[in-house]
Amino acid sequence: MCVVFMRRSILAFFCIVSLLAIASAHAQVAPAATGRTFSLDAGGLGSVFQPDFAGCNVTTVVCIAQTSPNRLYGAGAYVDAHFTRWVQIEAEGRWLHFNQYYPPGSTTGIDENTYLIGPRVPVITFHKVTPYGKFLFGLGNGAFLSGNTLVLAYGGGVDYRLTRRFTLRAFDFEYQQWRITPTLYPYGGSVGLSYKIF
Repeated sequence: MCVVFMRRSILAFFCIVSLLAIASAHAQVAPAATGRTFSLDAGGLGSVFQPDFAGCNVTTVVCIAQTSPNRLYGAGAYVDAHFTRWVQIEAEGRWLHFNQYYPPGSTTGIDENTYLIGPRVPVITFHKVTPYGKFLFGLGNGAFLSGNTLVLAYGGGVDYRLTRRFTLRAFDFEYQQWRITPTLYPYGGSVGLSYKIF
């Protein structure tokens, strides 16, 4: 009984390996136009943002949405998943902690973190240049908040393919909407570099 089971297992193993070899050989002779279109790029960002928040009045505990005297600087990371030419998703995290503004009488600086995901649409690819638009949503937080809040982000930019693996994010702009009271509208730009994983 055990010998029969082993023989069947070995036979099944060789059948699976043979099928995989045939499929692999077939995939190698397929024309490039019908090859897979999925790719995954991961990269890093450097960002500068206007946080649209100047803090809370310590005596009256009233928070005012207004332009901060300081712009925030920080780093980020992003992943672009390309399923087809038109179906793409971007996920990004951004941590803006440098050049914080401290409102008078406060020991808490103004910083912002965002974790967003959403569709990314390439407009056209001309030579190595690809302008794109995007709509992202997710969570945002900072030292001035007690928790997370919903963030919507509208934006776009330009990618420039340096090599087959490396792409320069020459410019990326985002206009965000933080769904708190009062509503904040931070905006800013980023540059970055990504590597094509596969």
